[in-house]
Amino acid sequence: MTVGEAGSREAGPRTPRPVKAGADDPVEVRMTVNGTPTALSLPARVTLADALRDHLGLTGTHVGCEHGVCGMCTVLVDGAAARACLLFAVQLDGTDIVTVEGLGRPDSLHPLQESFGRHHALQCGFCTPGFLMSSYDLLVNKPDVTEEELPEELSGVICRCTGYRNILTAVDETRRAHPEGIPGPGNRVRTALVGRAGQGADASGGPDEAADTASSGVQDIVLPSGDPTIAVRITTEIDLSEDRVWGVLDDIYLLARCLPGAELTDDHGDGHYAGRARVSVGPIKLAFNGVAQILEHDRAAGRLRAIAQGQDTGGAQTQADITLTTEATETGTAMHADAKVYLTGRIAQFGRALAGDVSRRMFEQFADAVTEAATSGQAPSGPVKAPSALSLVFAPLLDRVRRLLRGAGKRARPERGSSDPEHGSSDPERGSADRRP
Repeated sequence: MTVGEAGSREAGPRTPRPVKAGADDPVEVRMTVNGTPTALSLPARVTLADALRDHLGLTGTHVGCEHGVCGMCTVLVDGAAARACLLFAVQLDGTDIVTVEGLGRPDSLHPLQESFGRHHALQCGFCTPGFLMSSYDLLVNKPDVTEEELPEELSGVICRCTGYRNILTAVDETRRAHPEGIPGPGNRVRTALVGRAGQGADASGGPDEAADTASSGVQDIVLPSGDPTIAVRITTEIDLSEDRVWGVLDDIYLLARCLPGAELTDDHGDGHYAGRARVSVGPIKLAFNGVAQILEHDRAAGRLRAIAQGQDTGGAQTQADITLTTEATETGTAMHADAKVYLTGRIAQFGRALAGDVSRRMFEQFADAVTEAATSGQAPSGPVKAPSALSLVFAPLLDRVRRLLRGAGKRARPERGSSDPEHGSSDPERGSADRRP
């Protein structure tokens, strides 16, 4: 059901704030979107649909007719279905919004989403978010709806592929499985919300948090509570003592020079830093401005933990929680990196596999730069560039060739290999570039 349809449960009109603004004058709007408090500064004529898509990166809300006819932009406003193209964002100050992204997670879909997939209740998929949110509203507010009533009750959303039969079957199956009412949205968690308009989104905890930030001048980074886009654990061997490796990790400015594509621009004190980073993968080129915060720096325990976030002018945002640990080995130092990375905007289009490859290559380059800095006592001779698309394609193949060559060398010269039971010596040919697959 959507706003404007017979029998619909409309989002009730809200009392407008006493503010006058021109069509292009920015107005501050605070609302909760999928469980995340957000603050936006938007021109008065920006619709809720455009605010969600362009300023918060929630592109699951599709825009079809922009006249309130097709129903594809259906979202929940304070628990009731509404058409996002017919509402101005400035009307919704203080509201609670749920979009299709808040309905379920990729690893834990909502029963409606599971049923839609099971019955192939989508073809081109353009109307699917509207049908999901409209169906959810219907089954929450009218769980006793009959199978015969479904076509009329769901007539507020148009399927351009005319795949109505499977849609009705999916909704009816969900209705039968949950006669007392379906479960609530399963992905209402704090997360990073940044869109492609490059302005406005402040996923703060609300006015109090914003006031604290303004008074201190330094804002603590708050990571999303949901699952990361990618989570990787990477290990590399460095042919230097642990003490020499920490000679680099103890110097934040030297450490920053070892980060691929990164540059430290300011020290805000108390473990807070500002910087820039550049990433280029094929045609996608991103330049991030961001901040980092050192949470733990314990040389004795061999542990360094930092969190960071950055945003580019196109609205892409990345947040990361990275823990570096070191341990002494017979040949030098093993350095481990555990990273949880959250991506929104166009950078999220990389996909998990490619984003994981980029993360691994960047860490390998970082390890090489740390080795160079620890050996020379100085920053790397040139800027450490982020991995190119070509290196991402060929590096796995080259790694495999190197491992095969090393294996062939060990078989040909068993007296020099660490696997020789009679000698038990380490492989002297293994250098800092040797990494576990």
